[in-house]
Amino acid sequence: MRKITIGLLGFGTVGSGTAAILENNRYDISTRSNTEIVIKKALVRDIRKQRPGAEHITLTNDPNEILEDPEIDIVVELIGGIEPARSYILQALNNGKNVVTANKDLLAESGEELLEAARVNGRDLYFEASVAGGIPIIAALRQSLTANKITSLVGIINGTTNYILSAMTEQGRDFADVLKEAQELGYAEADPVSDVEGLDAGRKLAILASLAFNTRVTFHDVYAEGISNISSADIRYADELGCVIKLLAIGKHQESGVEVRVHPAILPKRHPLANINGVYNAIYVTGDAIGETMFYGKGAGAYPTGSSVVADIIQITRNMNAGSEGILNCSCYNHYPIIARDNFTTGYYIRLKVKDEPKVFATLALFFAEAGISFNSIIQKPRQDKSAEIVLVTHPCREGQLQQALHSVNAYDKLDKVYNVLRFETNAI
Repeated sequence: MRKITIGLLGFGTVGSGTAAILENNRYDISTRSNTEIVIKKALVRDIRKQRPGAEHITLTNDPNEILEDPEIDIVVELIGGIEPARSYILQALNNGKNVVTANKDLLAESGEELLEAARVNGRDLYFEASVAGGIPIIAALRQSLTANKITSLVGIINGTTNYILSAMTEQGRDFADVLKEAQELGYAEADPVSDVEGLDAGRKLAILASLAFNTRVTFHDVYAEGISNISSADIRYADELGCVIKLLAIGKHQESGVEVRVHPAILPKRHPLANINGVYNAIYVTGDAIGETMFYGKGAGAYPTGSSVVADIIQITRNMNAGSEGILNCSCYNHYPIIARDNFTTGYYIRLKVKDEPKVFATLALFFAEAGISFNSIIQKPRQDKSAEIVLVTHPCREGQLQQALHSVNAYDKLDKVYNVLRFETNAI
């Protein structure tokens, strides 16, 4: 049986999970891959720190002891961030090593460069763990669904925001209160900006869209908006409309190009994604041949993410045994334009407060009519301060039209406040 040696760049949560899976499932893994897989070295910051699961692994704080070691066949990058991870991966590929990475930030910005380096060197670069933890969505898009023209993907791909919105919906709590709890439970970082402002999901969407539509999409192409402005009132109105609010990552391939956006959205309860709660992730994919399919599971954690890392290691060992490395790398052969935000087309939810006087609603309706927008539903609730809270739900329109209407609304002297504007994904199925 062939022996293949692994070097880990990083031995934190995912690194320890990866090592544990390789050890706990050693017999099955070696039998399925016809290979003995051994972790030889792991890069850590402090080699004196006790690390359970690393007793038989050589620890080093010098990356070159892994990147330049001729006995190491596969480098697994788990340190995250852009640099030095980018340089380490390029060095590994240039030294003839195959690479597994879980680094969504790097792939969303420099994926093309890294995949090209893998191609030039005839080596594999696998990255299942970069999106949605243990859900095998990357393998599905790179292999199982390649007979399809993917027309859309809609996903819940950030567990922190899904936990927050789920708790707000189920318990009627406010955003700040649930965020604090999520931080205490370890579901949210001390600095939660990347999660709650949609940046983490935006990076993952860039990777998924590049694979789904076979065109280069970077994080900078993705429109990203977070959930910090969602209130318990918005949650209640969504429920009244037969809907829930989710942070969605949406990619669509249309005649005019590719649309990529991340934002909180009102989603009908009948949609399968409406029932994805807590820290779980799911991606709903539509293809011309397969129709509609959904991938669901845990989106983070030592073992779910480690499962994806190990799956990539096993696939690379199979490729090495078959002499077929480097055949599954960049597939971005199309060059579709990115659709501008003004041309996003969806329904909209607008919650605002106006003076409760005659002709006020008629004037609001006129602003929207002048922009070519009609209403799907209207909720109006009088208040004790001689004002009215109104929720307007529009039929699908271009975002440019909506901004035209909101410009007039914001200039209206009978307006007290626009509380929130959310996209209403009536066409998400």
